[in-house]
Amino acid sequence: MTTVLFAVAALVTLVAAVQVVISRRIVHAALWLVVALGGVAGCFGALQAEFVALVQILVYVGAIVVLVLFALMLTKAPTNPLPGITTGRSPFAAVVATGLGLVLSLGVILAFGGERIQPVPEGSATAIGTAVFKTWVLPFEVLSVLLLAALVGAIVLSQRPDRTTLATADEAEEERD
Repeated sequence: MTTVLFAVAALVTLVAAVQVVISRRIVHAALWLVVALGGVAGCFGALQAEFVALVQILVYVGAIVVLVLFALMLTKAPTNPLPGITTGRSPFAAVVATGLGLVLSLGVILAFGGERIQPVPEGSATAIGTAVFKTWVLPFEVLSVLLLAALVGAIVLSQRPDRTTLATADEAEEERD
């Protein structure tokens, strides 16, 4: 049963990840990212690593995606499809991505093809907490500073005056003179 649940969660993650890449609107891509990260949490849940699954939902789905959406809103990024961004290289990129996916899939199948997925015995909160706060405390703190810097950067960018507004104000001032 664990293998079936894991396979379903992995399939949901794969489909959502492809949708993140091919979505033409950035907000839709962010929402598909929520589904993809939720699928990864489902994979952890199928492996009975409940703590890691909950942290995946809280940190990635709850914080990272909200940070992305706030950055989009604060920087006033265009949310409509931009035809200038898509290029004629999409078919080539699709071929390369498919080839890479096949090579990686073949590697995983050759390495782990006959094994059955077993629940993770080290998925308890005690084991994870000990690993995070003894072994991985420095990378954990660096990541939190990086996320704080990204949020501060989005706020600074949102406070910068728009060039068109400045140009219009200069023209209006010249007309008054």
